[in-house]
Amino acid sequence: MIKEINIRILPHIAFDEANLKEHISCELGINLNSICHIRTLKKSIDARQRQVFINLTLRIYINEEPTDETFTRTEYPDVQKGKQVIVVGEGPCGLFAALKLIECGLRPIIIERGKDVRERKKDLAKIKHSQQVDNESNYCFGEGGAGAYSDGKLYTRSKKRGDTNHILNVFCQFGASCNILSDAHPHIGTDRLPIVIENMRNQIIKCGGEVHFQTKMTRLLITNDKCEGIAAITSTGEEKEYHGPVILATGHSARDVYRYLSSADIEMEAKGIAVGVRLEHPSHLIDQIQYHNKQGRGKYLPAAEYSFVTQVDGRGVYSFCMCPGGFVIPAATDKEQIVVNGMSPSSRGGKWSNSGMVVEVRPEDIRDDGNTDEALKVMLFQEKLEKECWLQGNMKQTAPAQRMGDFVKGKLSYDLPKSSYAPGLISSPLHFWMPKGISTRLQKGFEYFGKQRRGFLTNEALMIGVETRTSAPIRILRNNETLQHIRINGLFPAGEGAGFAGGIVSAGIDGERAAEMVSEYLGTPFA
Repeated sequence: MIKEINIRILPHIAFDEANLKEHISCELGINLNSICHIRTLKKSIDARQRQVFINLTLRIYINEEPTDETFTRTEYPDVQKGKQVIVVGEGPCGLFAALKLIECGLRPIIIERGKDVRERKKDLAKIKHSQQVDNESNYCFGEGGAGAYSDGKLYTRSKKRGDTNHILNVFCQFGASCNILSDAHPHIGTDRLPIVIENMRNQIIKCGGEVHFQTKMTRLLITNDKCEGIAAITSTGEEKEYHGPVILATGHSARDVYRYLSSADIEMEAKGIAVGVRLEHPSHLIDQIQYHNKQGRGKYLPAAEYSFVTQVDGRGVYSFCMCPGGFVIPAATDKEQIVVNGMSPSSRGGKWSNSGMVVEVRPEDIRDDGNTDEALKVMLFQEKLEKECWLQGNMKQTAPAQRMGDFVKGKLSYDLPKSSYAPGLISSPLHFWMPKGISTRLQKGFEYFGKQRRGFLTNEALMIGVETRTSAPIRILRNNETLQHIRINGLFPAGEGAGFAGGIVSAGIDGERAAEMVSEYLGTPFA
């Protein structure tokens, strides 16, 4: 017999399988030995009151063993003889687009400007040790995209866009922990995600697809408003052409692509973003605040998360991409930039917890100088702020930083606490040089968050500048029904870089939708 139940239990019961079985046997009035297996379907933490509870939805196998896998497996056929489709970018959008193309019987040819996920790791180490940023291989560019080495968080509110569970099941099929199927805020971890990505790539190649690393798209091949492929250049300088309909999945930091699209008169529009800082607290302090306990999380609870949001002077101020027990990382894609992001390993066991603390910026908030394409003005605003941050950091990856309490009071921090940010920090008056529309709203937002959670507004917390790559600064205009560009047939802008997603899961969903639309375009609709 199989029975599904919802229970609300104390952390120490949820933590230990023997305790959990004993609790279930009492709850259901059945013999303890009759419980053969317990599968967790949903799991969340309720820390709203002083007593923390774990909410579980469980499937109980009574006097029988499960006969099915924990996840749903997808079959991928051989597509060596299938019609060819070009996928530009091997981030989550590109990877899931390629896998869905294979399901549709189509042959994906992936063009990736960066290196494979293992080689890419060496270039990330150079940023830490010698402060050298490789323009084509960094925390944003390379196999796996921006998410590969910046956390692997899979939580999304984009439930209406597509089947989020399918995305999670595919990740499990390629090596992710099946806990992501049940956790309220699923997370793979930066230490585990690269091997999952590598397994996905190997599957694509095994089925007859191709993956070309260190190959950068230079232009689209367009004839009579029809996209017939791309031109690209390899790391050796060789120019190549790849022919077929194009899924453009470049990610939100491919600014050279945006400039090319602008010069080619391919319709885009400026899109709002969010800009701010990485805010880093000692993880034990966040545990104490969120779990209402001076002892912190104790033995049975994970590193605590938080989420804050408010409105200040007509714009949203909120926490973004919260990384409990994680690290702040340098995410620039050029030598004269400082950009910060956050990540966590799967254990979330680090000494610090961080999040983006950002302010909503709309296109109308940015003054147009009249010298550039209107669609690029938010991108140019990003670039200007990242360059200023680099100058404040002594023209290195040494990031400008300020204690949180000092920032709110408008004071320079004369010393800084220890931090997870490996390239190093320099004390800087962020309240003075950041745009006033950002800094003043952050100050008011921090005061409000400090009232919501006593102890959150503190000089133990550190602000590190700047967080600018929250989403794409443009949207490439496309038909809502066919997902093709509004004018260019055979061009399918997709994912974060096209302005239609925000995060790994939503980018994956958008990539799958684009692949299905390509299948219809080619006359091989997905069943």
